[in-house]
Amino acid sequence: MGCLFALGAAFFPRIMFVILWIARPVYVDAVFDTWIWPLLGLIFLPFTTLLWVLLDQPPVGVHGWDWLWIGIAVLLDLGHYVSVAAQRNQMPGRATPA
Repeated sequence: MGCLFALGAAFFPRIMFVILWIARPVYVDAVFDTWIWPLLGLIFLPFTTLLWVLLDQPPVGVHGWDWLWIGIAVLLDLGHYVSVAAQRNQMPGRATPA
């Protein structure tokens, strides 16, 4: 059950962004100029990309306290990568670099 919860938490922002992109493609296209940025965000920074799409208001854009939420999303995304790397280094039988 714990692994299922972890998988759900890991894929939640990706699934939500894909659903949003399918349901409201005009909204996502208004936020990003090209399709490559949302695709890269979906792969590498899913929380940040999801929050960027939800908080951006064309033509005003992200402003004020919205930057706090974007910063928290970046920290969540980077924290995920750091924790995965730390767990990978703690695996038994893994040689540590000298």
